[in-house]
Amino acid sequence: MTDTTEKPNIEIDPRLLEVLVCPVTRRPLTYDRVAQELISPTTGLAFPIRSGVPIMLVDQARKFEPQKG
Repeated sequence: MTDTTEKPNIEIDPRLLEVLVCPVTRRPLTYDRVAQELISPTTGLAFPIRSGVPIMLVDQARKFEPQKG
């Protein structure tokens, strides 16, 4: 039996990652290859990547505890 919740590791074009910024802060994002998310550490939002397409909508982002500092 296979785990159907596992996300495929689809590579994102590095040039795209260079230009994408957080829609809230306009600061750079961190790419989490395993979770297939773009992370905004200052806002505590993780934007999903679905089928290789970053979903940069705040209402679609997952919330997490932002890093201090």
